[in-house]
Amino acid sequence: MAISNIRYGEGVTKEIGMDLQNLGARRVCLMTDKNLSKLPPVNAVLNSLVKYGINFQMYDNVRVEPTDQSFLDAIQFAKNGEFDAYVAVGGGSVIDTCKAANLYAASPSSEFLDYVNAPIGKGKPVTVPLKPLIAVPTTSGTGSETTGVAIFDFKELKVKTGIASRAIKPTLGIIDPLHTLSMPERIVANSGFDVLCHALESYTALPYNQRRPCPSNPINRPAYQGSNPVSDVWALHALRVVAKYLKRAIRNPEDREARANMHLASAFAGIGFGNAGVHLCHGMSYPISGLVKTYKPKDYNVDHSLVPHGLSVVLTSPAVFAFTAQIDPERHLEAAEILGADIRTARIKDAGLILADTLRKFLFDLNVDDGLAAIGYSKADIPALVKGTLPQRVVLPEDEPKLHSTS
Repeated sequence: MAISNIRYGEGVTKEIGMDLQNLGARRVCLMTDKNLSKLPPVNAVLNSLVKYGINFQMYDNVRVEPTDQSFLDAIQFAKNGEFDAYVAVGGGSVIDTCKAANLYAASPSSEFLDYVNAPIGKGKPVTVPLKPLIAVPTTSGTGSETTGVAIFDFKELKVKTGIASRAIKPTLGIIDPLHTLSMPERIVANSGFDVLCHALESYTALPYNQRRPCPSNPINRPAYQGSNPVSDVWALHALRVVAKYLKRAIRNPEDREARANMHLASAFAGIGFGNAGVHLCHGMSYPISGLVKTYKPKDYNVDHSLVPHGLSVVLTSPAVFAFTAQIDPERHLEAAEILGADIRTARIKDAGLILADTLRKFLFDLNVDDGLAAIGYSKADIPALVKGTLPQRVVLPEDEPKLHSTS
């Protein structure tokens, strides 16, 4: 099990300057994006850095839903700066970009594809020491402050991929619920859907003791290891928090209890999936995001088309869990019950359909776009979407037992 150290509480961001002092940091890279650079979370970090005399440079050119090129731009900034510590303030896009910048600045002779997941990249293990990275999440979704994963769009292939290694996980995650109060409704919703799917997928992933072959050396053991007794605890708890608080957090921006609990749930689910992994919802989400045409979501101030990650994941969830329930129907029924289904008279063979219907009702109540057609796809796009899903070996390993479908 590998997770970042976590500090939680309203206002804990003010301590970040002291943390950097304690690390002996002399040149700090602060990463964020253009929108956040004007908002309270970044101001809180800046105030602490100034108060404690921390020497820093700010990079605010992170792209929402990063690409290989946006990663490379940040990497070049990090190499030029010769930093000895990093601070990432933002959602998964910012934290993932900062992870990549830290990695490649620490390994300047490496080619970009050296650490990118196979089969798109070489998937080499990370053996170089990285600098400390403090992550300050401002959304309640990716759990990136706890994980060793960094995701990006590989534009040449029009597909999402990433880097997965315990070595790139943040040194410290500062979870300050005050930062969630500035999130617009749809960003709360879409980031919350990511938490939902992280919890569901990690709990229903192929168990760790059914995966073959065992790595020949511990350095080659993947970050995503399959469902396991420790990850299960975090996934189930995150799912219960989502069931209780997500709708409240979306509907009422003043509901501090709901937003604070969703901020924690993001970290809980991150600890779960960061060690267990995810599967089909995420595997299929990457081409859904990567092949986007003209869709621009409400509440996202961006100059390019994008399907928010959480939305791209959750749209397929009813179909996914209707399909995967055949492997472990009991877990699927348990998840459905947590999300509000009455399973007292349920038949075990109906587990997948019950969970799928529960998810559809949950999403309908939250005014989610109705399927892939609503975000611009048609039947003609299915071959390209399938082609983009098949390389996702990190979440869909080739050596796992295959599910069979008549469709």
